[in-house]
Amino acid sequence: MIEPSAKLAENIFDSPAQAPTRNGFGDGLVEAAEGDDRIVALCADLTESTRMEAFAKKYPERFVEMGVAEQNLATVASGMAAYGKIPFIASYATFSPGRNWEQIRTTISLNNVPVVIVGSHAGVSVGPDGATHQALEDMALMRVQPNMTVISPCDSEEARKATLAAAKCPGPVYLRLAREKTPVFTTRETPFTIGKAEIFWRAPASEQQKASSEPKNSVAIFATGPLLHNALLSARELEKESIAATVVNVHTIKPLDEDRIVRIAREAGAVVTVEEHQVAGGLGGAIAELLARESPTPIEFIGVHDQFGQSGKPEELIAHYHLDAPSITEAAKKAVGRRN
Repeated sequence: MIEPSAKLAENIFDSPAQAPTRNGFGDGLVEAAEGDDRIVALCADLTESTRMEAFAKKYPERFVEMGVAEQNLATVASGMAAYGKIPFIASYATFSPGRNWEQIRTTISLNNVPVVIVGSHAGVSVGPDGATHQALEDMALMRVQPNMTVISPCDSEEARKATLAAAKCPGPVYLRLAREKTPVFTTRETPFTIGKAEIFWRAPASEQQKASSEPKNSVAIFATGPLLHNALLSARELEKESIAATVVNVHTIKPLDEDRIVRIAREAGAVVTVEEHQVAGGLGGAIAELLARESPTPIEFIGVHDQFGQSGKPEELIAHYHLDAPSITEAAKKAVGRRN
């Protein structure tokens, strides 16, 4: 059942509102700028697509259009941050951090300056644009950099909160966004703190008791980004089959909420990770590294497995790469079976 403390939308399974996470970023950036005149924005010729347009119109004196020059985008922002500004830089994730990784590493991460790198249009759900524009490696690229915080919001409302929080972060932040409309299932009251994973679904007491007496009947599903909604759909189906699922929103890939993740994994005894990203180096890799060190646990990975994307409708690609709710359900059953 839905975790009450998560304060999710009432219609989470019944035609929830739809909006891309990039919309939440656009709203959050304007909101953050209203309270802090140190915030500036720089874009690489994608102002409307990345939703920086509202900021540019409201604060033209605080906006810089860099053109198609992602390396300059990063280095100019690092210089502005060194002189007291809080720059947000935006492009498609395949271009930033894809094209300017070295400049981000050397001028932003190495100097530990507060630049927020916004990578939009991430994942296969970019759709018809195809493999060249479907960033599936971006979280891995950014997670490996020292000093970098990595955030992957689950919906547009959480993206708004993440933008506000990123503006107050003392070091560099990578904020991962999507192009396609996805369910908006969190609310303004849903908790959000950088580095803190939140439980969104917990099995009813009767199912938890059954799981405790029959360990084969429990699983923890750790999900990030908009696919979290598919994880919740899966948990509802698993409940019908007497499998007690705990669904956790891991919006912060780095730093991971290690204590909570390890505790939940130990209690469940089996784990599934869910992400619209390469499993290698992403959420799946991060949690596998953690559990291998602290609490080895049977684990299954929902994500892209060493492949590039391709052109297609977003919903077709989600199903093709086995990122949909039925695939999560099957992975959960497999993880449970491996534990026993």
